[in-house]
Amino acid sequence: MALTATTSLGRAPPQLAGGWEVGLLIFLALLYFGGALVNPAFFGSTEALHALLRDTSRVGIIAVGMTFVIANRDLDLSVGSTYGLVAVVFARLFAPNFLDFSVTTSVILCVLLGTAIGLINGALVTILKVPAFIATLTMLFIGRGFVLAFTHGQAIYYSDKTKDHPLLFHLGETNALGFNNQIAIFFLIAFIGAYVLAGTRWGYETFATGGNEQAAVYAGIRTRWVRIRAYLLSSLCATLAALLSAAQDKGVTPLYGVSWELTVIASVIIGGASILGGRGRVIGSCLGTAVVVLIDKVLREGWPITRTVVIDGESIAVGAKFTLPAGAVLVFLGLLLVMAVLVEPILIRRQIAGRLWAWLRRRPPPPAYEMGGVALEGVQTKGAMATDTALSATGLGKFFARRDALAIILTAVLWLTGLALRPDYWWYLSNTFAILLNYTELAIIAVGLTYVIAAGDIDLSVGAVLALAGSTAAYFLKVLGADPFTAVAMALLVGMVAGLVNAVVTIGFKLPAFIATLGMFYIARGMAAWFVAGQQLTGWPEGYNLLGRKMNDVLLHFGLILPPGIFRTVAEVVSVQTIWMFFVALLAGIVLAFTPFGLKVCAAGGNVRAAAYAGINTNRVRFISLMLSALCATMAGIINVAYFRSFNPVAGQFRELDAIASVIIGGGSIFGGYGTVIGSLAGAAVITLVRALLQLNVQGFSMPQHWINVFIGVILIVAVLIDIWVRQANIFGHLRARLARGARTGEGIHG
Repeated sequence: MALTATTSLGRAPPQLAGGWEVGLLIFLALLYFGGALVNPAFFGSTEALHALLRDTSRVGIIAVGMTFVIANRDLDLSVGSTYGLVAVVFARLFAPNFLDFSVTTSVILCVLLGTAIGLINGALVTILKVPAFIATLTMLFIGRGFVLAFTHGQAIYYSDKTKDHPLLFHLGETNALGFNNQIAIFFLIAFIGAYVLAGTRWGYETFATGGNEQAAVYAGIRTRWVRIRAYLLSSLCATLAALLSAAQDKGVTPLYGVSWELTVIASVIIGGASILGGRGRVIGSCLGTAVVVLIDKVLREGWPITRTVVIDGESIAVGAKFTLPAGAVLVFLGLLLVMAVLVEPILIRRQIAGRLWAWLRRRPPPPAYEMGGVALEGVQTKGAMATDTALSATGLGKFFARRDALAIILTAVLWLTGLALRPDYWWYLSNTFAILLNYTELAIIAVGLTYVIAAGDIDLSVGAVLALAGSTAAYFLKVLGADPFTAVAMALLVGMVAGLVNAVVTIGFKLPAFIATLGMFYIARGMAAWFVAGQQLTGWPEGYNLLGRKMNDVLLHFGLILPPGIFRTVAEVVSVQTIWMFFVALLAGIVLAFTPFGLKVCAAGGNVRAAAYAGINTNRVRFISLMLSALCATMAGIINVAYFRSFNPVAGQFRELDAIASVIIGGGSIFGGYGTVIGSLAGAAVITLVRALLQLNVQGFSMPQHWINVFIGVILIVAVLIDIWVRQANIFGHLRARLARGARTGEGIHG
């Protein structure tokens, strides 16, 4: 007898498609009609529909795999970088001016690469217990680093060689029936994915695992393999899409796949999948992809307008096109992701549409969805074991038992390593403080992120908020001619608004913090480029630049001259931002370590339910922590503009990765419940010194910048694994205990 899920009305819910998909089709038709009205020259043609379907195909293929991942209650942020990396690797393998492999060998190696990425993601998340957003976010940055390193920032083309291999490259062209072959492949993949998810045991296992993993284990489902399988499907779908793009474009650029993870996740959620797992349909994800791609095309294509230009005193009307400024599309896609995720708690869980339909028919409202899984979730308190070990230790062992001891020791070792490699550079006080200037920005961000991670949340938007605050200050200084005080005030206001949005979406709407801050990551990054029109700005009053100058420069600006001596020597190397960083860190460290609020932060992160039972307002604690994180990132952005005396839209890039790594290396638990400011400062010092050492010119060799980002990503994964297996699982303690039991057993046998 087949097991059939039923609703409260006794009918089996639709598996392939339902009312949500019908609504998406209607919305698509209305949206396309609106595009045809504002831009009939483009959307009024059959070529536009063909281009929409072609571009939807590649994103839609990736969305098919992502549907399995999200239905499993996981997330894959690496699909965009996987797409870009596979395409770049194919280009380097196939292009005659690189390795010049055959097309068959190149495709096979790319498929093996995609398989390896999927298996690594799955193993990190399921076997090594790394949180999905951390594992795949790190793979995103590592993959993007490889893309930039392999291309050196340049495009790779191989159009001449494609003529000898028509079988593969015809897949990216229009066939005899008049449509691109990618569209046919997309429909085939969508059909197979929809059937597998809706009508096979794989689909049943996916929904069971995502709906309630513990119950699925009790039912005999191998949930670990189910989740690995989903990551494998997701990566292989990204690989197929990359090969289709390589076939169509006959070349690649370093921008392949940038922000595609955002587009794909938004598409799947708009298609009706639940970010909480247990629900999703492939057909809905494909229609959601069409919605996102169509909106993107409407925004990018713009709409025709008429401009009047004056030539030799005569006014002439000319046709033009109005398009949104740089970054605007990224802002909209970030908003789209957040709004799509809010569909779950606002519309679906509350049964808004069903209740409205029942009210119109004067019938009883449908029951609310059951959240499921709560009764079977065990109470877990993270980070307690390492803390108890530190309390029971004595003497020097008390220091080594501290969770932040490793970061402090690593800082000393790395500094001594630099001294040994380049004593001519490392020993000078001015060079040491130059390294400290690079450290300051990261340290300030890490201070705020310590509170967020200790409270059990995450903030992926800190680097983007840094850029947003910096662009706001630069815009007011350069474009509006504002005074330094006004520029700082407006930057603080905009940065805190970003933090407020993060906190409201996370706490108020009860969404996972990584989703809320991921959306803000793209919104803030897009707005930063929007404010400055994608250009670098420079040249503002010296009064503002003093925020990033040495103390002696500040004194000279106000007419104060220090006499020669130790105070002047120190003032010539110590900067305002370094002093400010230590002041912020000291205050935050005291609050976290010695005040009731600090205890509440760690209590909320260790076990939010137990903390609530103890009378702690956990929502308030998490809210303040997210706001503090945004404040620290904003301060870093203000200082960044003053220090460099300019603003670049790429400011703060990869800073979220560095900051998370700093906190984890410094002893903070990725699961929450523990963190120290001194540990995070030491972790930031480790990251800064690693970067400085890798950039150090030793006998004419220094590592390229893109490889450094790959290296930092690996450091983050290692730091998280140390936190999970050494600190949380106490693997060395269990090993020692097992060896001791073995020794006692051996003594008993011989005795």
